[in-house]
Amino acid sequence: MIKSMNIAWWVFRWSELYPDKPAIIFDNTTISYMELHDRANRTACWLQSLGIEKGDRVIVMLGNCPEFIELYIACSHLGAIFVPVNFRVSMPELDYTIKNARPRLFVFDSKCANTFTPLSLNYQRPPMLFAFLGEQSVSDTILDYRNETASFSGQKPFLTRSLGPAYPEEPHVIMYTSGTTGQPKGAVLSHRKTFFNCLNADIFFNLQFDDIMLILLPLFHSGGLFIQASPILYKGATMVIHPKFDPLKTYEDIHRFKVTKFLGVPTVYRALLQVAPEQRKDLTSLKVCAIGGEKTTPALLLECRDAGFSLRQIMGQTETSILLWASEDESLRKPGTVGRPVFHAEVRLADRNGKTVGPGEVGEIVVRGSIMMKEYWQDPMKTEDTIRNSWLYTGDLARKDEDGYYYLVDRARDMYISGGENVYPAEVERVLKTHGGIEDLAIVGVPDPTWGEVGHAFVILKPEVSLATEELIAFCTDLLARYKWPKYVTFCDDFPRTSLGKVRKAVLINDHIPIENG
Repeated sequence: MIKSMNIAWWVFRWSELYPDKPAIIFDNTTISYMELHDRANRTACWLQSLGIEKGDRVIVMLGNCPEFIELYIACSHLGAIFVPVNFRVSMPELDYTIKNARPRLFVFDSKCANTFTPLSLNYQRPPMLFAFLGEQSVSDTILDYRNETASFSGQKPFLTRSLGPAYPEEPHVIMYTSGTTGQPKGAVLSHRKTFFNCLNADIFFNLQFDDIMLILLPLFHSGGLFIQASPILYKGATMVIHPKFDPLKTYEDIHRFKVTKFLGVPTVYRALLQVAPEQRKDLTSLKVCAIGGEKTTPALLLECRDAGFSLRQIMGQTETSILLWASEDESLRKPGTVGRPVFHAEVRLADRNGKTVGPGEVGEIVVRGSIMMKEYWQDPMKTEDTIRNSWLYTGDLARKDEDGYYYLVDRARDMYISGGENVYPAEVERVLKTHGGIEDLAIVGVPDPTWGEVGHAFVILKPEVSLATEELIAFCTDLLARYKWPKYVTFCDDFPRTSLGKVRKAVLINDHIPIENG
């Protein structure tokens, strides 16, 4: 039954059973389950007043805040498709996403005003409405979110059989992830997928009704929305939301609210370890801490354990959410492992022909089951390339030991992760190649002590062209999100290549001798 798989119904049920139970703590304000249900109803009524119907897309470009959760629940209630967008994207990336998703409504806040304003959004077809979440209105043509929704207080949305999700496989969320061909891909995630992701997280985190989860990862990412916020609402527990990561405030709120569950990327934990011991707070309330999103070293796991963050590991992607996980003991006992498959999924390693490889052999991680996406929005070719014979091909290469533990070997599609954000070299290469002075270039991810990995650009200039490193990096301004900018630049005479002319990036980064550094 779709009702039991709908996050809006979970909030409604908890508002009936435990109306005063805290659902969200944000900026010294506590929102109970009854209040959250009322706020989501109010937002759903407002969406209906704008003509938002089942299947319509609603883009939400907000920082972490209660309104993000309200809109997520309201869209779930109506059957509208929730489209969270990273507020750090560049103007061209946002423009492509809007043209691909073709939303009926765009909700944004001050964080993305500079990205949003230059776009020629009034020429979108079909027409798109805009709403601003902030202290004061932006213009007469843009709706004021708070004023608009406030007028619907106490009301409930009007639903008929043709409104609201009726089947588990109906689209719930479109979450965009950068594409290896340079354009974002919209992973269509169903209500069923959200539900089974919550069941996996329930097992992985050992969630309890009285748990308190600190969320500082962005809610526009799978980690914040599907691994933390959604499972907490499913369980009737409490989330403490931080608008941004602050190491000192993280320690303070873990102690203040007696946080029991926590998830961070390696960049977060490295920053927490850098806080002076005398500035740290008591962490004994923590029962489960998790790490994911980037490569994790055994040394970091040990450092975190000694500091009071004993870590479980997770591995996944936007198209599936959690795929593999390892307990605290397993992570240390099996150095380098990313764990074994979650309960609600079939996971295996496949060779180029789709056949399962044996222990010790390298294969691509493929997954099947209720946690996989339906498709890429408006992109049947990429969908067909990713989902083959009911198996979703992740693009990650790994090997498996005799005990069933997986170990990452490489990313088949060259992606690297910087500060928890996916970066695809092909996208960066496509943008930089528009520079008139560049003959050819290759981007690779290299280790970085702060961000985990950063981009290194190897560049071949056109004859008689002079270009400094700073000029090349500055060229990325307004074209790429900052975390995608290469940190290092090496100018070269030529690249090592295969017989087909493809750049041999492994040889390039390890053996090539640069002739000049800008």
